Amino acid sequence: MGGAFLAAAVLARLGGRIGLPTIPLFILAGILLGPHTPGYTLLSNPHDLEMLSALGLVLLLFYLGLEFHMDDLKTGGRKMAIAGGTYLVLNVGAGLGFGFALGWGTSEALVLAGVLGISSSAIVTKILVDLGRIGNPETRPILGIIVVEDVFLALYLAALQPILSGADSLSAMLIDGGKAFGFLLLLALAARFGTKLIGKLMNTKDDELLVISFLGAAVFVAGVSEMFGVADAIGAFMVGLMLGSTASGERILKLVHPLRDAFGAIFFFAFGLSIDPGDLPSVFWPVLAAVILTLAMNVAAGLAASKVYDFGSQATANIATTLVARGEFALILATMAAAAGLDKRLSPFIAGYVLLLAVLAPLAAGRSHWLARILPGGRGKDSGGSKDDDKDQEQIPVSV
Repeated sequence: MGGAFLAAAVLARLGGRIGLPTIPLFILAGILLGPHTPGYTLLSNPHDLEMLSALGLVLLLFYLGLEFHMDDLKTGGRKMAIAGGTYLVLNVGAGLGFGFALGWGTSEALVLAGVLGISSSAIVTKILVDLGRIGNPETRPILGIIVVEDVFLALYLAALQPILSGADSLSAMLIDGGKAFGFLLLLALAARFGTKLIGKLMNTKDDELLVISFLGAAVFVAGVSEMFGVADAIGAFMVGLMLGSTASGERILKLVHPLRDAFGAIFFFAFGLSIDPGDLPSVFWPVLAAVILTLAMNVAAGLAASKVYDFGSQATANIATTLVARGEFALILATMAAAAGLDKRLSPFIAGYVLLLAVLAPLAAGRSHWLARILPGGRGKDSGGSKDDDKDQEQIPVSV
């Protein structure tokens, strides 16, 4: 564990000198020191960091929930649903069509629909934090799309599992989907109506007790979520959503910051450990085609979301480039596909696709102004917000 932290830190420091984002460097550290790369192997079994990696994902999404206040859901629910639904239709639909075009099989196409269709909540969150965009107007629809994706993700996994396992029982499929939806509904009701009670239970002047309390709550609910067929990350997100609106919200946000950064680095490092570079050349052209398709669909989704929110060209570019990243959900699907005995080309394809987008997404998001110049209205407007505040958006100070 100590070696993983140090390796990630050294590469991130070196990359920072030439302006590279930290996410792909953490992943690169995992690849270089993993079992699939010649030379020194820090960890021969990637599962040794499985629990720490899961904790990193939980804390990243918990932090995201703290930033995404209930007021955002109350005031922007309809727009959020439209933007998120449009994003899913474009990207999941394109992924399904791409899967059938490859001709690897129907089950494989269903897996690829999820791989190409769902953004990485962890990487998107890290990009927003690293670029200081948490306070930007376009960040609300970005987070809203992630929420819609996570809700879809829970139902999608519940429906896909019996298909991949060969189960032909419709009743079993409906029961699994009903359990996931019911638990999501319970969490949503708690976030909507239980904030005052939760705030009283969490309130304490002692920072030590507060850390133990919110960490226990986030991890416990994440674990219970997984038992009900809901992604652990969405459970942690909902806890953050509840606590962010309490009187202790600001203190929790400050206290969780170093925990999020430390274990988030382990999450990306562990991701790198699972990648075998030797498998990538065999799927190079399908990966390249999938990346180009994803970039195109994200630009289309960004334009659609900006039309809903009346944003300018810079905000459109920010939405399109920030949501490009694919990550933890794709890896879950790769594991499910391998366990189900699907086409062996799926695993290296998913690894190459996710790695390439994990590198491209932070770079593209940091240079989104290039895309903004060629979008409709981009030559005269470099805004990050709505059409009425185009000139001032870049000046908004952000503290995270």
